[in-house]
Amino acid sequence: MRLNQNTLLLGKKVVLVPYTSEHVPRYHEWMKSEELQRLTASEPLTLEQEYAMQQSWREDADKCTFIVLDAEKWQAQPGITEESCMAGDVNLFLTDLEDPTMGEIEVMIAEPSCRGRGLGTEAVLMMLSYVTKLGLTKFEAKIGQGNEPSIRMFQKLYFEQVAVSSVFQEVTLRLILNEPVRQWLLEQTSHVEEKPYRDGSAEPC
Repeated sequence: MRLNQNTLLLGKKVVLVPYTSEHVPRYHEWMKSEELQRLTASEPLTLEQEYAMQQSWREDADKCTFIVLDAEKWQAQPGITEESCMAGDVNLFLTDLEDPTMGEIEVMIAEPSCRGRGLGTEAVLMMLSYVTKLGLTKFEAKIGQGNEPSIRMFQKLYFEQVAVSSVFQEVTLRLILNEPVRQWLLEQTSHVEEKPYRDGSAEPC
């Protein structure tokens, strides 16, 4: 999505940057993992296919993608590459053509050393806050039934289970962005800074 191609979001634990060609080799290595393929319901791609996918995601008007960087690592070493700080990604899909206020959100913390540290939680909160400018008021997350950590994380963010699919073996959780939830989201993301992003050359503060 072109909306975020020049946007960097700086949080406490994560930095969100647009998905660029610089990030593809590391992303490709992650997606060779059978565990991640299973958790994300993804098929393995060649490196060339991964580059093509990155380009299509960037141009796709119905998909907003940020790469999640480990903020601690990114800020600790001046001049460090973004690729070496990558922790995962967070995505927002506009999948319901009949309801433009609905978005589907997903997050993946692919780097094992970055799991269990709250990076996924902050990345989701930052994405939710960022895309409210699109007029979205409902969010869904579809998660594999066996992915208990992810289900618990979304439930802590006030997502409620609305459906279970035995065919796809996934749980659908939904968040309605009413006024109390909107205020809560503002409070949770009040520390986030939005900065301009220059492809692959965003400098730590």
